[in-house]
Amino acid sequence: MPAAYPSLTRALAEALVDVLWFIDGCEDEQMDPDDAVKVLEGVAYIVSNLSREQRDEFLDLLGTMAREEADPSRRAFLEEFPDDFGLVEDAV
Repeated sequence: MPAAYPSLTRALAEALVDVLWFIDGCEDEQMDPDDAVKVLEGVAYIVSNLSREQRDEFLDLLGTMAREEADPSRRAFLEEFPDDFGLVEDAV
């Protein structure tokens, strides 16, 4: 069976985005809000501490994923991901 993704990095990025998109969209009855915040903040901490090279690679990958995404709500999530998860530095 041929690989569904061009690289392991792409597969893992897709999985990460899927999990975070699910958590972000959960109702309080589906997931405890405090637990959801802990997960989202934990991921934000990790990705905001990537090296410049890793961050650039991830930003490029997120941009590609957003351009290829057919679902408008998931595309919006992908487009907002860099700001929401601390991947872009605020202009001073």
